[in-house]
Amino acid sequence: MSGVVQSRLKRVAVDTRPLRIAPYRRLLLGQGVSFIGFQLTSVAVSAQVYAITGSSLWVGLLGPANLIPLVVFGLWGGAVADAVDRRRLLLTGSLVAWTATLVLLLHAWSGLGNVYVMLVAVAVQSTGFAITSPTRGAIIPRLVPTERVAAANTLNFLVSSVGTVVGPLLAGIVLASGGYAWAYLTDVILFGAGFYAAVRLPRLAPLGEIARPGLRSVVDGLRYIAGQPIVMMSFVVDIIAMAFAMPRALYPEMTAERFGGSAVAFGWLSASIAIGAVAAGLLSGWVGRVRRQGVALTVVIALWGLTVAAAAFAQPLWLLVTLLAVGGAIDLVSAVWRQTILQTYAPDEMRGRMQGVFMVVVAGGPRLGDLRAGATASAFGLIPAWAGGGLVCAVLVLVAGLAVPAFRRYDAAVLHRPKDARPSEV
Repeated sequence: MSGVVQSRLKRVAVDTRPLRIAPYRRLLLGQGVSFIGFQLTSVAVSAQVYAITGSSLWVGLLGPANLIPLVVFGLWGGAVADAVDRRRLLLTGSLVAWTATLVLLLHAWSGLGNVYVMLVAVAVQSTGFAITSPTRGAIIPRLVPTERVAAANTLNFLVSSVGTVVGPLLAGIVLASGGYAWAYLTDVILFGAGFYAAVRLPRLAPLGEIARPGLRSVVDGLRYIAGQPIVMMSFVVDIIAMAFAMPRALYPEMTAERFGGSAVAFGWLSASIAIGAVAAGLLSGWVGRVRRQGVALTVVIALWGLTVAAAAFAQPLWLLVTLLAVGGAIDLVSAVWRQTILQTYAPDEMRGRMQGVFMVVVAGGPRLGDLRAGATASAFGLIPAWAGGGLVCAVLVLVAGLAVPAFRRYDAAVLHRPKDARPSEV
Protein backbone atom coordinates (compact mmCIF):
# COMPACT_ATOMS: atom_id res chain seq x y z
CA MET A 1 0.00 0.00 0.00
CA SER A 2 2.82 2.40 0.89
CA GLY A 3 4.40 1.71 -2.50
CA VAL A 4 1.21 2.76 -4.27
CA VAL A 5 1.06 5.98 -2.23
CA GLN A 6 4.70 6.77 -2.98
CA SER A 7 4.14 6.14 -6.69
CA ARG A 8 1.16 8.51 -6.76
CA LEU A 9 3.06 11.16 -4.82
CA LYS A 10 5.90 11.00 -7.33
CA ARG A 11 3.44 11.65 -10.14
CA VAL A 12 2.10 14.84 -8.57
CA ALA A 13 5.16 16.12 -6.69
CA VAL A 14 7.25 18.81 -8.34
CA ASP A 15 9.58 17.41 -11.01
CA THR A 16 13.11 18.11 -9.81
CA ARG A 17 15.00 16.35 -12.59
CA PRO A 18 16.26 19.63 -14.14
CA LEU A 19 18.19 20.19 -10.88
CA ARG A 20 20.57 17.43 -11.94
CA ILE A 21 22.01 19.88 -14.48
CA ALA A 22 24.54 21.93 -12.52
CA PRO A 23 24.39 25.26 -14.45
CA TYR A 24 20.60 25.26 -14.34
CA ARG A 25 20.62 24.36 -10.65
CA ARG A 26 22.97 27.26 -9.86
CA LEU A 27 20.92 29.63 -12.02
CA LEU A 28 17.68 28.65 -10.26
CA LEU A 29 19.08 28.90 -6.73
CA GLY A 30 20.86 32.16 -7.52
CA GLN A 31 17.69 33.61 -8.99
CA GLY A 32 15.67 32.47 -5.97
CA VAL A 33 17.99 34.04 -3.42
CA SER A 34 18.44 37.31 -5.32
CA PHE A 35 14.68 37.57 -6.00
CA ILE A 36 14.02 37.59 -2.26
CA GLY A 37 16.30 40.61 -2.05
CA PHE A 38 14.52 42.23 -5.01
CA GLN A 39 11.16 41.83 -3.28
CA LEU A 40 12.60 43.15 -0.02
CA THR A 41 13.84 46.28 -1.79
CA SER A 42 10.46 46.78 -3.51
CA VAL A 43 8.70 46.88 -0.15
CA ALA A 44 11.36 49.10 1.42
CA VAL A 45 11.24 51.61 -1.45
CA SER A 46 7.46 51.99 -1.17
CA ALA A 47 7.69 52.49 2.59
CA GLN A 48 10.57 54.99 2.33
CA VAL A 49 8.91 57.04 -0.43
CA TYR A 50 5.77 57.34 1.69
CA ALA A 51 7.85 58.25 4.76
CA ILE A 52 9.59 61.03 2.79
CA THR A 53 6.52 62.47 1.05
CA GLY A 54 3.52 61.38 3.11
CA SER A 55 1.73 60.95 -0.23
CA SER A 56 0.28 57.84 -1.84
CA LEU A 57 0.55 59.64 -5.18
CA TRP A 58 4.34 59.53 -4.97
CA VAL A 59 4.18 55.87 -4.05
CA GLY A 60 1.96 55.35 -7.09
CA LEU A 61 4.59 57.01 -9.31
CA LEU A 62 6.85 54.04 -8.57
CA GLY A 63 4.58 52.12 -10.97
CA PRO A 64 5.50 54.12 -14.08
CA ALA A 65 9.12 54.30 -12.91
CA ASN A 66 9.14 50.50 -13.00
CA LEU A 67 6.89 49.84 -15.98
CA ILE A 68 8.34 52.19 -18.61
CA PRO A 69 11.88 50.73 -18.44
CA LEU A 70 10.39 47.22 -18.34
CA VAL A 71 8.56 47.82 -21.61
CA VAL A 72 11.34 49.67 -23.43
CA PHE A 73 14.33 47.67 -22.27
CA GLY A 74 12.41 44.40 -22.08
CA LEU A 75 11.83 44.51 -25.84
CA TRP A 76 15.34 45.80 -26.52
CA GLY A 77 16.97 43.37 -24.10
CA GLY A 78 15.19 40.47 -25.76
CA ALA A 79 16.51 41.57 -29.16
CA VAL A 80 20.05 41.87 -27.80
CA ALA A 81 19.76 38.41 -26.22
CA ASP A 82 19.25 36.98 -29.71
CA ALA A 83 22.44 38.59 -31.01
CA VAL A 84 25.11 38.28 -28.29
CA ASP A 85 26.47 35.84 -25.76
CA ARG A 86 23.59 35.49 -23.30
CA ARG A 87 25.88 34.84 -20.37
CA ARG A 88 27.64 38.18 -20.91
CA LEU A 89 24.33 40.01 -21.30
CA LEU A 90 22.99 38.45 -18.10
CA LEU A 91 26.07 39.66 -16.22
CA THR A 92 25.72 43.16 -17.67
CA GLY A 93 22.05 43.49 -16.75
CA SER A 94 22.74 42.12 -13.28
CA LEU A 95 25.43 44.75 -12.66
CA VAL A 96 23.04 47.51 -13.76
CA ALA A 97 20.41 46.34 -11.25
CA TRP A 98 23.01 45.89 -8.50
CA THR A 99 24.35 49.42 -9.05
CA ALA A 100 20.85 50.84 -8.60
CA THR A 101 20.46 48.99 -5.29
CA LEU A 102 23.80 50.41 -4.15
CA VAL A 103 22.50 53.90 -4.93
CA LEU A 104 19.42 53.23 -2.79
CA LEU A 105 21.68 51.97 0.01
CA LEU A 106 23.95 55.04 -0.10
CA HIS A 107 20.91 57.34 -0.29
CA ALA A 108 19.39 55.72 2.81
CA TRP A 109 22.68 55.92 4.72
CA SER A 110 23.15 59.59 3.79
CA GLY A 111 19.75 60.63 5.15
CA LEU A 112 19.26 62.78 2.04
CA GLY A 113 15.56 61.94 1.71
CA ASN A 114 15.31 62.87 -1.97
CA VAL A 115 12.41 61.15 -3.69
CA TYR A 116 13.72 61.99 -7.16
CA VAL A 117 16.93 60.08 -6.50
CA MET A 118 14.83 57.11 -5.47
CA LEU A 119 12.65 57.25 -8.59
CA VAL A 120 15.72 57.34 -10.82
CA ALA A 121 17.31 54.45 -8.92
CA VAL A 122 14.11 52.42 -9.24
CA ALA A 123 14.00 53.11 -12.99
CA VAL A 124 17.63 51.99 -13.37
CA GLN A 125 16.98 48.86 -11.31
CA SER A 126 13.95 48.11 -13.49
CA THR A 127 16.17 48.53 -16.57
CA GLY A 128 18.56 45.89 -15.27
CA PHE A 129 15.67 43.57 -14.51
CA ALA A 130 14.24 44.17 -18.00
CA ILE A 131 17.53 43.00 -19.51
CA THR A 132 18.14 39.99 -17.27
CA SER A 133 14.63 38.53 -17.22
CA PRO A 134 14.22 37.77 -20.96
CA THR A 135 17.86 36.73 -21.16
CA ARG A 136 17.42 34.20 -18.35
CA GLY A 137 14.26 32.86 -19.98
CA ALA A 138 16.05 32.43 -23.31
CA ILE A 139 18.94 30.62 -21.59
CA ILE A 140 16.86 27.82 -20.06
CA PRO A 141 16.21 25.84 -23.29
CA ARG A 142 19.98 25.88 -23.89
CA LEU A 143 20.69 24.34 -20.49
CA VAL A 144 18.04 21.62 -20.24
CA PRO A 145 16.66 19.11 -22.77
CA THR A 146 13.41 20.11 -24.48
CA GLU A 147 11.38 17.49 -22.61
CA ARG A 148 12.49 19.04 -19.30
CA VAL A 149 11.72 22.68 -20.16
CA ALA A 150 8.22 22.57 -18.60
CA ALA A 151 9.65 21.15 -15.37
CA ALA A 152 12.39 23.79 -15.35
CA ASN A 153 9.83 26.56 -15.83
CA THR A 154 7.71 25.15 -13.00
CA LEU A 155 10.72 25.29 -10.68
CA ASN A 156 11.40 28.87 -11.79
CA PHE A 157 7.87 30.04 -11.06
CA LEU A 158 7.86 28.12 -7.78
CA VAL A 159 11.06 29.83 -6.65
CA SER A 160 9.70 33.24 -7.70
CA SER A 161 6.46 32.61 -5.81
CA VAL A 162 8.41 31.67 -2.68
CA GLY A 163 10.37 34.90 -3.05
CA THR A 164 7.12 36.85 -3.39
CA VAL A 165 6.02 35.46 -0.02
CA VAL A 166 9.36 35.49 1.84
CA GLY A 167 10.66 38.84 0.55
CA PRO A 168 7.86 41.04 1.95
CA LEU A 169 7.81 39.09 5.22
CA LEU A 170 11.56 39.55 5.57
CA ALA A 171 11.15 43.23 4.69
CA GLY A 172 8.79 43.70 7.63
CA ILE A 173 11.33 42.20 10.01
CA VAL A 174 14.32 44.10 8.61
CA LEU A 175 12.54 47.45 8.41
CA ALA A 176 11.27 47.10 11.97
CA SER A 177 14.68 46.21 13.38
CA GLY A 178 17.20 48.00 11.18
CA GLY A 179 15.56 50.51 8.85
CA TYR A 180 15.77 51.16 5.12
CA ALA A 181 19.55 50.97 4.79
CA TRP A 182 19.60 47.47 6.27
CA ALA A 183 16.94 46.38 3.82
CA TYR A 184 18.97 47.59 0.83
CA LEU A 185 22.17 46.14 2.30
CA THR A 186 20.48 42.76 2.60
CA ASP A 187 19.48 42.97 -1.06
CA VAL A 188 23.04 43.88 -2.07
CA ILE A 189 24.35 40.80 -0.25
CA LEU A 190 21.68 38.42 -1.54
CA PHE A 191 22.36 39.64 -5.08
CA GLY A 192 25.72 37.87 -4.91
CA ALA A 193 24.05 34.48 -5.31
CA GLY A 194 22.50 35.40 -8.65
CA PHE A 195 25.69 37.00 -9.90
CA TYR A 196 27.75 33.94 -8.96
CA ALA A 197 25.33 31.70 -10.87
CA ALA A 198 25.65 33.91 -13.97
CA VAL A 199 29.45 33.90 -13.77
CA ARG A 200 29.48 30.08 -13.68
CA LEU A 201 27.32 29.70 -16.80
CA PRO A 202 28.95 28.32 -19.95
CA ARG A 203 29.42 30.55 -22.98
CA LEU A 204 26.04 30.89 -24.73
CA ALA A 205 26.72 32.36 -28.17
CA PRO A 206 23.65 32.95 -30.38
CA LEU A 207 22.48 30.18 -32.73
CA GLY A 208 20.87 30.47 -36.15
CA GLU A 209 20.48 33.72 -38.06
CA ILE A 210 21.78 36.68 -36.07
CA ALA A 211 19.93 39.98 -36.43
CA ARG A 212 21.52 43.25 -35.38
CA PRO A 213 19.71 44.40 -32.21
CA GLY A 214 17.64 47.53 -32.66
CA LEU A 215 14.21 48.72 -33.70
CA ARG A 216 14.17 46.55 -36.81
CA SER A 217 15.05 43.48 -34.78
CA VAL A 218 12.24 44.23 -32.32
CA VAL A 219 9.78 44.74 -35.20
CA ASP A 220 10.90 41.43 -36.73
CA GLY A 221 10.12 39.74 -33.42
CA LEU A 222 6.66 41.31 -33.27
CA ARG A 223 6.06 40.32 -36.90
CA TYR A 224 7.04 36.74 -36.04
CA ILE A 225 4.47 36.73 -33.21
CA ALA A 226 1.76 38.09 -35.51
CA GLY A 227 2.47 35.33 -38.03
CA GLN A 228 2.42 32.47 -35.52
CA PRO A 229 -1.10 31.86 -34.13
CA ILE A 230 0.15 29.55 -31.38
CA VAL A 231 2.65 32.12 -30.09
CA MET A 232 0.19 34.99 -30.50
CA MET A 233 -2.51 33.19 -28.54
CA SER A 234 -0.14 32.42 -25.67
CA PHE A 235 0.12 36.20 -25.19
CA VAL A 236 -3.56 36.90 -25.83
CA VAL A 237 -4.84 34.49 -23.18
CA ASP A 238 -2.38 35.94 -20.66
CA ILE A 239 -3.58 39.49 -21.28
CA ILE A 240 -7.20 38.36 -20.95
CA ALA A 241 -6.43 36.63 -17.65
CA MET A 242 -4.68 39.60 -16.07
CA ALA A 243 -6.50 42.56 -17.59
CA PHE A 244 -10.00 41.28 -16.81
CA ALA A 245 -9.70 39.10 -13.71
CA MET A 246 -6.80 40.37 -11.59
CA PRO A 247 -8.49 41.71 -8.40
CA ARG A 248 -5.38 43.14 -6.71
CA ALA A 249 -6.42 46.79 -6.89
CA LEU A 250 -9.67 45.95 -5.08
CA TYR A 251 -8.03 44.46 -1.98
CA PRO A 252 -8.05 47.72 0.04
CA GLU A 253 -11.74 48.35 -0.66
CA MET A 254 -12.64 44.72 0.04
CA THR A 255 -10.70 44.89 3.32
CA ALA A 256 -12.46 48.10 4.34
CA GLU A 257 -15.98 46.95 3.44
CA ARG A 258 -15.89 43.35 4.59
CA PHE A 259 -13.17 43.12 7.27
CA GLY A 260 -13.24 46.53 8.94
CA GLY A 261 -9.95 47.68 7.44
CA SER A 262 -7.97 44.98 9.25
CA ALA A 263 -4.27 45.06 8.36
CA VAL A 264 -4.11 41.31 8.99
CA ALA A 265 -6.91 40.68 6.50
CA PHE A 266 -5.20 42.92 3.94
CA GLY A 267 -1.94 41.00 4.43
CA TRP A 268 -3.67 37.66 3.84
CA LEU A 269 -5.38 38.97 0.72
CA SER A 270 -2.10 40.33 -0.62
CA ALA A 271 -0.31 37.01 -0.08
CA SER A 272 -3.13 34.66 -1.10
CA ILE A 273 -2.36 34.28 -4.81
CA ALA A 274 1.35 33.72 -4.16
CA ILE A 275 0.54 31.13 -1.46
CA GLY A 276 -1.53 29.19 -3.98
CA ALA A 277 1.26 29.39 -6.54
CA VAL A 278 3.75 27.91 -4.07
CA ALA A 279 1.38 25.05 -3.25
CA ALA A 280 0.79 24.36 -6.94
CA GLY A 281 4.50 24.37 -7.63
CA LEU A 282 5.08 21.71 -4.99
CA LEU A 283 2.39 19.51 -6.56
CA SER A 284 3.25 20.16 -10.20
CA GLY A 285 4.72 16.84 -11.32
CA TRP A 286 1.84 16.32 -13.76
CA VAL A 287 2.18 19.69 -15.51
CA GLY A 288 4.96 18.67 -17.88
CA ARG A 289 3.04 15.58 -19.01
CA VAL A 290 0.16 17.58 -20.51
CA ARG A 291 0.42 17.49 -24.31
CA ARG A 292 -2.56 19.56 -25.49
CA GLN A 293 -1.26 22.74 -23.92
CA GLY A 294 -3.38 25.11 -26.03
CA VAL A 295 -6.69 23.59 -24.89
CA ALA A 296 -5.30 23.17 -21.37
CA LEU A 297 -4.35 26.86 -21.20
CA THR A 298 -7.81 27.90 -22.37
CA VAL A 299 -9.53 25.74 -19.75
CA VAL A 300 -7.36 26.73 -16.78
CA ILE A 301 -7.59 30.46 -17.52
CA ALA A 302 -11.38 30.12 -17.72
CA LEU A 303 -11.21 28.40 -14.31
CA TRP A 304 -9.03 31.26 -13.02
CA GLY A 305 -11.73 33.74 -14.04
CA LEU A 306 -14.51 31.70 -12.44
CA THR A 307 -12.53 31.24 -9.22
CA VAL A 308 -11.85 34.97 -8.95
CA ALA A 309 -15.54 35.69 -9.59
CA ALA A 310 -16.58 33.25 -6.83
CA ALA A 311 -14.14 34.89 -4.40
CA ALA A 312 -16.06 38.16 -4.69
CA PHE A 313 -19.01 36.58 -2.84
CA ALA A 314 -17.00 34.80 -0.11
CA GLN A 315 -17.86 36.24 3.29
CA PRO A 316 -15.38 34.58 5.70
CA LEU A 317 -11.77 35.65 5.24
CA TRP A 318 -10.54 32.06 5.15
CA LEU A 319 -12.82 31.23 2.21
CA LEU A 320 -11.86 34.34 0.28
CA VAL A 321 -8.15 33.63 0.79
CA THR A 322 -8.65 29.97 -0.13
CA LEU A 323 -10.39 30.83 -3.40
CA LEU A 324 -7.71 33.35 -4.32
CA ALA A 325 -5.04 30.76 -3.46
CA VAL A 326 -6.76 28.31 -5.81
CA GLY A 327 -6.63 31.05 -8.43
CA GLY A 328 -2.93 31.51 -7.74
CA ALA A 329 -2.35 27.78 -8.20
CA ILE A 330 -4.17 27.89 -11.53
CA ASP A 331 -2.18 30.96 -12.57
CA LEU A 332 1.14 29.20 -11.92
CA VAL A 333 0.12 26.23 -14.08
CA SER A 334 -0.98 28.51 -16.92
CA ALA A 335 2.26 30.52 -16.66
CA VAL A 336 4.33 27.34 -16.98
CA TRP A 337 2.51 26.28 -20.16
CA ARG A 338 2.69 29.76 -21.70
CA GLN A 339 6.40 30.00 -21.04
CA THR A 340 7.04 26.46 -22.28
CA ILE A 341 5.22 27.11 -25.56
CA LEU A 342 7.37 30.18 -26.18
CA GLN A 343 10.64 28.47 -25.32
CA THR A 344 10.06 25.28 -27.31
CA TYR A 345 8.03 26.53 -30.28
CA ALA A 346 10.10 29.56 -31.22
CA PRO A 347 13.56 29.02 -32.80
CA ASP A 348 16.58 29.98 -30.73
CA GLU A 349 17.25 33.14 -32.74
CA MET A 350 13.81 34.42 -31.68
CA ARG A 351 13.75 33.26 -28.06
CA GLY A 352 15.23 36.39 -26.56
CA ARG A 353 12.67 38.60 -28.28
CA MET A 354 9.85 36.23 -27.32
CA GLN A 355 10.97 36.39 -23.69
CA GLY A 356 11.15 40.18 -23.89
CA VAL A 357 7.55 40.39 -25.09
CA PHE A 358 6.54 37.79 -22.49
CA MET A 359 8.03 39.92 -19.72
CA VAL A 360 6.28 43.05 -21.01
CA VAL A 361 2.96 41.18 -21.05
CA VAL A 362 3.55 39.70 -17.60
CA ALA A 363 4.48 43.12 -16.20
CA GLY A 364 1.86 45.11 -18.09
CA GLY A 365 -1.12 42.76 -17.82
CA PRO A 366 -1.59 43.06 -14.04
CA ARG A 367 -1.22 46.84 -14.26
CA LEU A 368 -3.93 46.95 -16.91
CA GLY A 369 -5.94 44.79 -14.54
CA ASP A 370 -5.40 47.30 -11.74
CA LEU A 371 -6.65 50.11 -13.98
CA ARG A 372 -9.65 48.08 -15.16
CA ALA A 373 -10.58 47.02 -11.63
CA GLY A 374 -10.27 50.50 -10.17
CA ALA A 375 -12.24 52.16 -12.96
CA THR A 376 -15.08 49.63 -12.97
CA ALA A 377 -15.30 49.64 -9.16
CA SER A 378 -15.68 53.43 -9.23
CA ALA A 379 -18.39 53.16 -11.87
CA PHE A 380 -20.32 50.05 -10.80
CA GLY A 381 -19.18 49.11 -7.29
CA LEU A 382 -16.84 46.56 -5.71
CA ILE A 383 -18.69 43.29 -6.34
CA PRO A 384 -19.65 43.98 -9.99
CA ALA A 385 -16.06 45.01 -10.74
CA TRP A 386 -14.54 41.97 -9.00
CA ALA A 387 -16.97 39.23 -10.06
CA GLY A 388 -17.78 40.76 -13.44
CA GLY A 389 -14.13 40.87 -14.41
CA GLY A 390 -13.70 37.19 -13.60
CA LEU A 391 -16.77 36.19 -15.60
CA VAL A 392 -15.75 38.29 -18.60
CA CYS A 393 -12.30 36.67 -18.46
CA ALA A 394 -13.80 33.16 -18.54
CA VAL A 395 -16.05 33.93 -21.50
CA LEU A 396 -13.44 35.78 -23.54
CA VAL A 397 -10.71 33.18 -23.11
CA LEU A 398 -13.05 30.33 -24.11
CA VAL A 399 -14.16 32.22 -27.22
CA ALA A 400 -10.61 33.27 -28.18
CA GLY A 401 -8.83 30.02 -27.33
CA LEU A 402 -11.28 27.67 -29.00
CA ALA A 403 -11.71 29.88 -32.07
CA VAL A 404 -8.10 29.48 -33.24
CA PRO A 405 -7.64 25.98 -34.71
CA ALA A 406 -3.82 25.94 -34.49
CA PHE A 407 -3.93 26.82 -30.80
CA ARG A 408 -6.78 24.43 -30.10
CA ARG A 409 -4.93 21.53 -31.77
CA TYR A 410 -1.48 22.36 -30.44
CA ASP A 411 0.27 19.22 -29.20
CA ALA A 412 3.64 19.69 -27.49
CA ALA A 413 4.57 16.04 -28.08
CA VAL A 414 4.51 16.33 -31.87
CA LEU A 415 6.04 19.78 -32.10
CA HIS A 416 8.72 20.22 -34.76
CA ARG A 417 11.29 21.49 -32.31
CA PRO A 418 14.42 23.30 -33.44
CA LYS A 419 17.42 21.12 -32.74
CA ASP A 420 19.26 23.69 -30.71
CA ALA A 421 18.71 22.55 -27.13
CA ARG A 422 22.23 21.49 -26.31
CA PRO A 423 22.74 20.07 -22.86
CA SER A 424 26.17 19.04 -24.10
CA GLU A 425 27.16 22.71 -23.86
CA VAL A 426 27.03 22.39 -20.08
